[in-house]
Amino acid sequence: MADKLKVAIVCDWLTNMGGAERVVFELHKLYPDAPIYTSQYDPDLKVWYGWNQLSDADIRTSWLQRLPKSLKKFLPVLRAITFPRIDLSGYDLVISSSGAEAKSIKTGPQTLHICYCHSPTHYYWKRYDEYLKRPGFPKGTNWLARLSLKLLVAPLRRWDRVAAQRPDILIANSTHTQEMIKKYYKRDSVVIFPPVDIDRFRVKGEPEVRRGFVTAGRQTPYKRIDLAVSACTELKLPLVVIGNGPEHAKLVKLAGRNVTFLTAVSEEDIAKHFQSSLAFIFPTNVEDFGVTAIEAMAAGTPVIAYRKGGPEDYIIPNKTGLFFDRQTLSSLKQTLENFNPNRFDAKEIARFSENFSRDQFAKRIRQLIDQSLKDFRRSPKNQ
Repeated sequence: MADKLKVAIVCDWLTNMGGAERVVFELHKLYPDAPIYTSQYDPDLKVWYGWNQLSDADIRTSWLQRLPKSLKKFLPVLRAITFPRIDLSGYDLVISSSGAEAKSIKTGPQTLHICYCHSPTHYYWKRYDEYLKRPGFPKGTNWLARLSLKLLVAPLRRWDRVAAQRPDILIANSTHTQEMIKKYYKRDSVVIFPPVDIDRFRVKGEPEVRRGFVTAGRQTPYKRIDLAVSACTELKLPLVVIGNGPEHAKLVKLAGRNVTFLTAVSEEDIAKHFQSSLAFIFPTNVEDFGVTAIEAMAAGTPVIAYRKGGPEDYIIPNKTGLFFDRQTLSSLKQTLENFNPNRFDAKEIARFSENFSRDQFAKRIRQLIDQSLKDFRRSPKNQ
């Protein structure tokens, strides 16, 4: 039955490496003949498994492809105009992977539309204030971006709520996202965790001797890597900071001699750092899920995280990691002082991470799609 389905995949954009792109690739593996509709696509996309895993896909871009790639995250109005005009009513099944405008794709009464929602659109809802402070436009034009966002946010929020009603089924990537979907879109959803490449981080052979702590990610304000740097500096704990971003210079100034920064690290070396650390510090400000934390767990490494958002789905205190309850330096320091690596079993943590593997994602998505198609065909509008 599934082989005869006419399927399309939709996503907001394909221009950088991230969790949404991982989901698109896994959907492409399930439906390799399905075209992928998106606003913009970078054929030189550097992706998570070492090469562009979408190079054989039928990727169909919009007119926005002709605009500069650097503007792809700052064109919500144009995407909001573009996606609803893409008519996919000729397909049996449309799967959108969206944290922005792709969920608004047009489908007909005979088409089942399932949306994998990474989050209600950040720049309209929970991170509106952050985008207002740092719009990310070229120097000298941020004032215009701020003014536009202030003027347009009310109608765009109304548009986003309406767009979120278009899919027949919503999938949330975490229980936190599920709560946000209910809060902002007034809709129920089912949770299916995103795919994580567990095998790439799994310890093979003799385990490394574990020393110090590690944190990783794009160095932006909401990631709060400054907390990890300051806490380890004051406690004189060794810390490796992997990544780069606009906060990098600030973080270097905060750091003591015990903090090492690595801005250009291969995937293999990232795995080795995860495998040889006592714990992964994940201080981010309410992450929707947090794939990097699961990658650390796949290496057998416990995670120390702020107790809000995605980490509540996978941190079991004193088994897979620890929480700190307030996003403050003193709260994180107290947790680090109470951290005892001997309480944790690396093999048990690695086994737990398998619940978030690519295979588990594919299995759960397939089950949901099969059941949803059966229910959809039995629904009154399809009789």
